[in-house]
Amino acid sequence: MPAKCVMVLGTSSGAGKSWVSTALCRWYARQGYKVAPFKAQNMSNNARVVNTRQSSVTEFSNADQASGEIGSAQYFQALAANAEPNVNMNPVLLKPEADTRSQVILLGKVNTELSTMSWRERSEKIWPHIQQSLDYLIAENDVLVIEGAGSPAEINLMASDIVNLRVARYANAQCILITDIDRGGAFAHLYGTWALLPKPDQQRIKGFLLNKFRGDPTLLAPAPEQLKSLTGIPIIGTIPMLFNHGLPEEDGIFDERTLDRKAGALKVAVLVYPRISNLDEFQPLKNITDLELIWARQPSSLEDVDWIILPGSKQTSADLAWLKQCGFERVIEKHIQRGKMVLGICGGLQMLGQVLHDPFNIDGAATGLGHLAIQTTFAKDKQVNKITVRFGQVKGLWSALSYLEVFGYEIHHGKSSHKTADNEKQALMAQEIIADLAWQNSLGNVLGIYIHGLFEDPAVIKSLFGKEAKTLDTVFNNLADLIGHHIPKETLLSLVE
Repeated sequence: MPAKCVMVLGTSSGAGKSWVSTALCRWYARQGYKVAPFKAQNMSNNARVVNTRQSSVTEFSNADQASGEIGSAQYFQALAANAEPNVNMNPVLLKPEADTRSQVILLGKVNTELSTMSWRERSEKIWPHIQQSLDYLIAENDVLVIEGAGSPAEINLMASDIVNLRVARYANAQCILITDIDRGGAFAHLYGTWALLPKPDQQRIKGFLLNKFRGDPTLLAPAPEQLKSLTGIPIIGTIPMLFNHGLPEEDGIFDERTLDRKAGALKVAVLVYPRISNLDEFQPLKNITDLELIWARQPSSLEDVDWIILPGSKQTSADLAWLKQCGFERVIEKHIQRGKMVLGICGGLQMLGQVLHDPFNIDGAATGLGHLAIQTTFAKDKQVNKITVRFGQVKGLWSALSYLEVFGYEIHHGKSSHKTADNEKQALMAQEIIADLAWQNSLGNVLGIYIHGLFEDPAVIKSLFGKEAKTLDTVFNNLADLIGHHIPKETLLSLVE
């Protein structure tokens, strides 16, 4: 029997679609259903490496095409559903490279032709692939939890929509419309979104959901009944404001209000450059007690921090230029001279090196920060791999990682290698501790690595911080418990039975 489809739509971006979809994946899985997530098109620089061999499209069956990219939200939703993540769950991923340009990932792989097309032009070319992925997942599962994007009622985009209403119609989905009540205007958002939908699509909405509620629930009356009288649709639940739930945020940057200022805590600062990527991998640091995670948007944020992390970047050379222009270069150098810890991940590793070469006009050539004696050359083909490797001997402040086996993933164009030292200072910055993947300086306080997801490895958390990591299963179960507590069980079951 084909899967029943439940779709989570939102009145806006950030309403809570991703985490509610994740919670529903685990809730339905706990009822004994075979569950999978789906989002037709995601726009994010937070991506994960998954299997392409489970694709509905045979063109990705070759061994050299075994890995591809999907949005991180669908990756975590798949884990919540107890399903193996694969490219069908997010057939189209847009990775912004500039304000008016995105790299298009189709079924896990970069598609250069689509990347050069306008949004409306490429929609019809993309839709057949979305259909194929939907058909595949519907045939293979009992329940499909579908996440929408932004709002389904953007009337300037509706004619070219391939994420919201078109998917809901094709999958015959039962829809929930969620809104962020903490922003204010929630009832107007719900009514306005519903009112702008075509009549047949209004009938797909089976319930409204209020998210991020703080205060006295009795103050909501009489609005829920008035809204139902206007639309015929009930409010099926009111979800309280939930800070520190343990799931990476939809767009990576955590709400500053949720960051605990902890006296005496280890202070870890992550640089927030304009094209930052893969921020979701730092959620485990936020879950650690006695650690304060700081988002550094200006050099003053780096005062008195213990660690500086240069994260991944979708446009390394441009973000490196921004970093220098804003004055981070001098502050990072002083931090290193004081013997404090610096970590560069992927694009951050490349920035810490001597030079960036770009013979194919992929990213842009640049001079690096010069703290690791490596050079990076951007290649035409992107490295997209799951990876399990073992550290060699690691010196100094990072020595806890010595000989540790770790798992993670690679997503990068650049290939880095040792650069012949021009002087004695550079000669001290060249120790390779994982072949082609990780280097550190002679003082042992600067580490650069291509592996994303390092802090999601419990062994790494235990070695570096002496802490037991909160497991993802615990996070998923807590979210499912929350949904189950605030939405009646019979309502959730009625959506799929």
